[in-house]
Amino acid sequence: MPKKIILCIGILCFFLPAVQARSFDDIFPRLSPDIRNRVFSPKGFVHSMEKNEVDNLLDSSRLDPRLSGSVVDDRPSFLVESLLVLPQEPNFTNLLAVYNALGKIRSLKGRLYHSATRDQDIPLFEDATRIAGEKKNSPIPDPGPASSIPPSETVYLRIKDVNFGNSFYRGDLNVAAFGIYYRLSNFKNLNYLFVPVIREKKFVAQIYIEPIAEGVLIYSIAGADVSDFVASKIDMPSAIAKRLAVIISWIVDGIS
Repeated sequence: MPKKIILCIGILCFFLPAVQARSFDDIFPRLSPDIRNRVFSPKGFVHSMEKNEVDNLLDSSRLDPRLSGSVVDDRPSFLVESLLVLPQEPNFTNLLAVYNALGKIRSLKGRLYHSATRDQDIPLFEDATRIAGEKKNSPIPDPGPASSIPPSETVYLRIKDVNFGNSFYRGDLNVAAFGIYYRLSNFKNLNYLFVPVIREKKFVAQIYIEPIAEGVLIYSIAGADVSDFVASKIDMPSAIAKRLAVIISWIVDGIS
């Protein structure tokens, strides 16, 4: 009897149609034409919010609303939301390529952003490496291309930031039904000239990546909680947006 059951399951799986990638309009059915056009532009849609603003794109989507939970529940001082569709071949569904792109930590090194004060493009991250853990800062190499995706994974990063110096992050990856969730948070203070700007665990970014019919959807929301004094001296929405944009460009280049 068990052999017959296994045989029936195998035959059923063979004849079942493959799960089709969702379309963008399936996921975001109520976006305005203006926002939708910006999502499909090279830079995507970017939106900055302050503590008292709670509206975000997830409210009009079929994505898991918990995506923003660990970011907005602590009511950070500033939030930045981003949505981009990277054009690819129709029905691109290679989540493994996405996973492997997220593993290339060293390729964050040298990624450029435009500095308004210097009026030139300079590296935002001067160095980037995977490290052994929160209490073990010794660098370890990035792994080679994987042949399968684990259901979850935690990695630790040390990034030399042009403004914040050596910065330490924890990355948590989880696989969902249609895509991959990537949560990034700082486990040490982010300092500017030895002055704490963002305390440990007060910067959190949630990134969700899903292959869709039109290409690859990348949604992200990031928040930082800072003092009023810091907020008066630093344009935090811009600082968050620049780092989020560089991280997204790293993902895009990795799966392009």
